[in-house]
Amino acid sequence: MLGSINPLGERGRHSRWAVTVVAFVVGSVAAGMFAGLLLGAVGSFTVARLSATVPTVALAAIVAVGVAWEGRANHHRLPGPRRQVNEDWLVRYRGWVYGLGFGSQLGLGLATIVTTSAIYAALAAAFLSGSVARGAVIGATFGVARALPLLAGHRIRRAADLLTLDSALRRWDARARLAGVGVQLAVAAAILVPAAAR
Repeated sequence: MLGSINPLGERGRHSRWAVTVVAFVVGSVAAGMFAGLLLGAVGSFTVARLSATVPTVALAAIVAVGVAWEGRANHHRLPGPRRQVNEDWLVRYRGWVYGLGFGSQLGLGLATIVTTSAIYAALAAAFLSGSVARGAVIGATFGVARALPLLAGHRIRRAADLLTLDSALRRWDARARLAGVGVQLAVAAAILVPAAAR
């Protein structure tokens, strides 16, 4: 996405990067909020009837399974869709249209390739919250997190800038994955410790 939606690419397509990014963020947050709201609504009919410990332990287990899957030595792809956003939109539509469309697909979480188990954890958290309001907040936060990486390309004005960013992202890839796993483990621990103390 960063290779396509950046100031250099948007200028080449006669679009304004800021407009495309705002549309992308709005799409991602709105779609994430919608997904979280729906999951929270379903959870309010099912999870809300359970003991408070059950959703807590279930979420910690989902996070642990996701982390274990990602930590496997042969890096099996996570289960989920095999499609990406349609890059033909970049030349077919205005920037705000594909920004909104791409952002919405990423904000839903499961409309494109699942790159991290944190996606499943966020969606499970919305469901297990057992609340429409909490689910919507979790989903909106997820949407923001999905949109933020697009801002990393804000300084790309020349092809050399794009190559520099690509090189930096490749260098940081393993560390970022490790940090993501660490954050998920910390979340699982933060969920389980208070539950165990009850």
